[in-house]
Amino acid sequence: MNTKQKGSNGERELIHKFWSVNYAAIRSAGSGSCKYPVPDIIAANGLRRLAIECKVTKDHSKLFYQKEIEDLESFCKLFGAEGYVAVKFPKQEWFFFTLEDLKYTKSENFSICEKDAPTKALSFKQLTDNF
Repeated sequence: MNTKQKGSNGERELIHKFWSVNYAAIRSAGSGSCKYPVPDIIAANGLRRLAIECKVTKDHSKLFYQKEIEDLESFCKLFGAEGYVAVKFPKQEWFFFTLEDLKYTKSENFSICEKDAPTKALSFKQLTDNF
């Protein structure tokens, strides 16, 4: 399975998870290839709006280009959504990082490490509980 298929399958998995806890959720057509700042997933439950950039990786860290994060921030501001980066590391559940949790790198991009996930990230249950 190629990288794009893994990413699409991961997004579909999250869509089903959101619907299972009474969040309406959709994948954004053209995310990453559109001239507008569009996240991978938009989810809402009537009280809360989430905009999520999703990544599935075989590695134990993930790099995000500055433009990806700037686009997510821009969308969130216009849409009134909370922005998260969802990462699925090998043999792990999904982790949800706020944009503030991402580390700025010397190459002017952002990164997150699997070892930081238990202390910095939210689980799916933590993200969706109490709302």
